Amino acid sequence: MGTWDIGPFDNDTAADFAGDLDEAALEDREAMIRGVLKRAAGPADFLGIYDGERAVGAAALVVAQHSDGDPACSNYGPSEPLPELPADLRMLAVDALDQVVSNRSELTELWAEAANWSKWRQDITRLRNVLDPPIPPQEEALFEI
Repeated sequence: MGTWDIGPFDNDTAADFAGDLDEAALEDREAMIRGVLKRAAGPADFLGIYDGERAVGAAALVVAQHSDGDPACSNYGPSEPLPELPADLRMLAVDALDQVVSNRSELTELWAEAANWSKWRQDITRLRNVLDPPIPPQEEALFEI
């Protein structure tokens, strides 16, 4: 696994995907991101490592355009601008991230063996929570009993 850190583009596969985005015409970049997310989110018996790594990078790009998101680009992320990504990619990215951390994911299997597994998992959870925030517990009762 050509991985040097936990970031979305801190591996060879996602860095190559970022390079592919940079080389593509601006109008083709959304379709590339959508395709990566669909492939990861789709029904499959097993999600391979390369599809998982690209999906995390693509999801980070969706998060980066969210009002609560952080920039996704490290030194290895895309350097060319992306078009405004449509809102429907948010839930597709959530579905893809859910598959990435499922028990049917090769990427999760490999990270589970790494010393910084929990940091990687927290970073995936952070990305997911920007797109689909958890519902906080209710402080007050809706009605008296």
